[in-house]
Amino acid sequence: MTTRCGFAAIIGAPNAGKSTLVNTLVGSKVAIVSPKVQTTRMAVRGVAMDGETQIVFVDTPGIFKPRRRLDRAMVNAAWAGAGDADAVVLLVDAAELTANPQGHAANDTHAIVEALRTGNSKAALALNKIDGMKRTDLLPLVQALSAAGVFEEVFLISALKGDGVADLTAWVAKRMPEGPWLYPADQAADIPSRLLASEITREKIYLRLHDELPYASTVESEKWEERKDGSVKIDQIIYVQREGQKAIVLGKGGATIKLIGEMARKEMEELFQRRVHLFLFVKVREDWAEQRDHYKEMGLEFPEG
Repeated sequence: MTTRCGFAAIIGAPNAGKSTLVNTLVGSKVAIVSPKVQTTRMAVRGVAMDGETQIVFVDTPGIFKPRRRLDRAMVNAAWAGAGDADAVVLLVDAAELTANPQGHAANDTHAIVEALRTGNSKAALALNKIDGMKRTDLLPLVQALSAAGVFEEVFLISALKGDGVADLTAWVAKRMPEGPWLYPADQAADIPSRLLASEITREKIYLRLHDELPYASTVESEKWEERKDGSVKIDQIIYVQREGQKAIVLGKGGATIKLIGEMARKEMEELFQRRVHLFLFVKVREDWAEQRDHYKEMGLEFPEG
């Protein structure tokens, strides 16, 4: 039996649907999803099987013009994931680019295509969120993006519904090199449980407060205690940059943080298949985004300068 195994990087502008696509490809939740752009901060690996081929899909942060140190770390992580991959898929929000051809997403996408061209890289183009769109509206977008000559194949997909995803998986599988599998066939993700727990809580914060809280929060699983009864006790710290943000996270009478904790705990129990005792604390640390330790916790390289 000949086995294959390799890495496939999913890259794209912020909010193109990369995390949703990786979760669909893997068939299990391995990456957090929210309506807010730049939710993904690190490269998350999801493991999928296609016959005797194991594909390690790398969900990368959105690629955009970085402004802060954290932005640079996220973009660096995305390009590193693409550089190390056996196959690269550029995911594009087709509906957004068609509606706003001069918007941020379009500019970021064209910058990514140009970077692929100058780097002599080949990729597949996946047009996402095509639900309800006419093929005639998609053709000009395909032509504009394909002009650089970097795409070997074009796929029309819906990451949320799964439409077209099987064809994309088949294309990726053919590009995986021969070799032994890196993970057991039933393993869906390569991410430490502590880090996944932090990401789950961060997702719930974004889902609950995405209109009120800016990109000023992060979550750290400070303590992880295995209990004799098989359950786990997790202490997490939510870091924010201002006292006013702390008040937002806590909510009136602690109602908001209680709801966030309940949502996060429920999902952790489903994913970890065990009882979870989750305790959340909020701390103000104005410079958390400049602290090297937080980048290590998030699985990111700390950009100097």
